[in-house]
Amino acid sequence: MMKILLCPNVLRDTDLAVTKQVETMLAQYGAETVLCPLSDGGENELCTITQQAKNAHMVITFGGDGTILKTARAVAEYEVPIIAVNLGDMGFMAELEPEEINGIRQVLDGEYKIVRRIMLDVALKRNGETIFEDFALNDIVIKGINKVITLELFGDDNAISSFTGDGAVIATPTGSTAYSMSAGGPIVEPDASNIIITPICPHVLTAKSFVLAPERVVRVVLDGRKVNTTVLIVDGQDVTAFKEGDELVVKVSERQARFISLSNRSFYKKVYEKLGERK
Repeated sequence: MMKILLCPNVLRDTDLAVTKQVETMLAQYGAETVLCPLSDGGENELCTITQQAKNAHMVITFGGDGTILKTARAVAEYEVPIIAVNLGDMGFMAELEPEEINGIRQVLDGEYKIVRRIMLDVALKRNGETIFEDFALNDIVIKGINKVITLELFGDDNAISSFTGDGAVIATPTGSTAYSMSAGGPIVEPDASNIIITPICPHVLTAKSFVLAPERVVRVVLDGRKVNTTVLIVDGQDVTAFKEGDELVVKVSERQARFISLSNRSFYKKVYEKLGERK
């Protein structure tokens, strides 16, 4: 029997109306469903998803891109494929809109493909010891709080850039259409394997985005000339202090996120539909 996790954001699907429609559909196919609701709550929700993901065949999310990110991180260890129903404002990462949920029947009939997305491992080192570790599907943000900071960035110990500004975004191709793009970074096809580094509001004309090969190891350090309150934010969720003398190390992870794709709609068309000018 196929086991499928249903992960609705209860702030988006408030009465679980869409989730229940899909649950009824899955029951007709004889699938076992496990409801794992998400809200703005804490770790217990994600622990439940991770525990249930050990022997799950698929995860269906109901919400926006934030819901997808939370779920993808929770099931990454088991590489359970995800299909997302968009109930958010943008839903760039979602495969289906609410009116398209019958497309899930296509998945149950085996008519789909799996696409893989790289993730990034991040480690924060202080006095030679690793004090924080995590991984990201979208991006890692280093940001000054209310004041500018000076960052030095390296790739394989070679200097990439040094600038003063609001911070920097280190993104995957999946995250290239999020904060990185808003900060002026390039849009990269999500099935690529590059690391994208984009300065945030740099106070120098020559600070530009860099697209690095997947084998590069990125290091970021705070320059002592501008040591202001700085934080490290992983996928918009985990926040930790980034202090003078700390070293951030980022590299492509062995983990990969797996998403279910149903259509032949090109990435470029999706970019235009979601991010193009509205008439």
